[in-house]
Order: sequence, then C-alpha cells, then structure tokens
Amino acid sequence: MSASSPTDKTGNPVKGIFWMVMTGLCFVAVTALVKTLGGRIPAAESAFLRYVIGLVFLIPVWRELMAIRLTRRQKNLFALRGLVHSLGVILWFFAMTRIPIAEVTAMNYLNPVYVTILAVFVLGETLALRRAQAVAAALVGALIILRPGFRELDLGHIAMLGTALFFAGSYLIAKIVSGELPASMVVALLSITVTIGLAPFAIAVWVTPSLADLAVLAAVACFATAGHYTMTLAFAAAPVTVTQPVTFLQLVWSVLLGMVFFGEPADPWVILGGGVIMASVIFITWREAQLRRAHRTPLVNETKG
Repeated sequence: MSASSPTDKTGNPVKGIFWMVMTGLCFVAVTALVKTLGGRIPAAESAFLRYVIGLVFLIPVWRELMAIRLTRRQKNLFALRGLVHSLGVILWFFAMTRIPIAEVTAMNYLNPVYVTILAVFVLGETLALRRAQAVAAALVGALIILRPGFRELDLGHIAMLGTALFFAGSYLIAKIVSGELPASMVVALLSITVTIGLAPFAIAVWVTPSLADLAVLAAVACFATAGHYTMTLAFAAAPVTVTQPVTFLQLVWSVLLGMVFFGEPADPWVILGGGVIMASVIFITWREAQLRRAHRTPLVNETKG
C-alpha cells in the first residue's frame, strides 16, 4: 500500500461516517442478542462460547499467525491483555443481564476516558489542564447516569464500571504493542488469549446450552467480527476525529431498541449522562489527534470486544 499523500489526510469523511454507522449497528446488534439470552447461560460461559465460535474468523490469517515470533516481553503483554480483557468481557455479559441496554451503552463510553487516566500512570503521559477537565466532565456524566443516593444501584452498574476499567487496560496494552505487530495479529492474539482466559471461568459455572442459545452466540460472534471490520474501514477512510462523534448514535439506537423490544423506558438522565461522556470523549480524541500531528506518535488501535 502506498503512503498517504498530503491531500488525503482528511480521507473520505462520508465513507468514514457510513462505515462507523454500520459499526454502531453491528455493536448494538451484539448487545441486543446478548440481552436475549436473559441469563439462561452464566456470563462467563456465554463469553467463552462467543469467543470459541469467533475463532473461525481467524482462519484467513492462520498461516500468518503461525509464522509470528513473539519476544518474551510481547508474550507477557499479550497474556496480561488476555486476562484483563477476559475479566472485562465477563463483567459486560453479566451487566447485560441486569441493567437496560441504554445504560450499558452509555457507560461503555467511559473506556477511552479510563485509557487517558491509565496512560498517565502506566506510560507516564502528561494530562494537560483541558484534557483533565474533559476527564472530570466524563466522570460527572457517569454520576448523572448512576445517580448514587437518588436510586438503588444494581450490581450491573458496578460491573460496567469494572468493564470499562478492564477494557481500558486492554486497550492500553494494545497501544504499547501496536507499533510492533500488524493490527490483524494484535486482534487475532486477543481472540486466542481471551478464549483461553475465559475457559476456566466458563468450566466453573458450566451449563449445557441449547441449540437456540448457541445460534444466538454464533450471531453475536458474526456481528462482533463485522463490527471490528467496518470500524477498521471507517478508520481507514477518515480521521478518528470525524468518526468518533458518530458513535453517539449507538446510544440513540440502544434507547429505541430497549423501548421497542425489551420494554425498557427511555431514561433522560442516561441520555444526558451519555451525552456528557461522549462530548468529553470527542474532545479527548481531538486533543490526542492534535498531539499526534505535533509529535508524530502512532495511532491507538481500536480493539473492542
């Protein structure tokens, strides 16, 4: 692939927005499908089966995967990433059985905020005043959603806070190794290590799934893989500062989906809190894009779910 010329730094915004809209639809479909399981299968087992089924999508890169040679440091990093991502996935599947889809989606927006905070302590990055204010605003958005003291918090809310933290750790490790290995290998190794990491948790609570539940989890794997693919196309087509705001549509669709199919009333506080978090994320994304242009630092790989 040839290097980008100065004229295509802005890429194709319309194409980037289109693919990010498709990404949002895929991830909302994943959320809805997991919701339909209704806790019939334990969270750890559901997550494990989703990743086992998803391994079939690694077939196209299997030869490249077998040829890769990792250093001891890289092996340790990928093992650690597999563990923290596994814990995040388990908590996410658990939260889906406890709280409305819209709340899960809104609290997912905390992931890049946690990444920004962890980068200060792990990578020694500086947190300028305006970015610190954006992080504080995002945390206020989370409080608006949770409203502690004004309503009873569910274990699902606590699980989502943990999910965002574990995923942030996973993304931070991805940032460290993204300049050392192809993105396809980073994603493939995540799939493998998470499958291994989830196995003991799944075995501990194993129940025999029905064919219908397996079909749902297969659909989850398909939509999740499609979402990662369309997200990659979106990032290739346009800058992340163009595509990031589009992710707020996921909250809109989640609210509508919850109302129509799951009888979950629209909560204006969740929408407001999600909007505050999303605005903060957009600002942080814009600031990081400015810093990358100034210092030529590598782009962070998005490796959700």
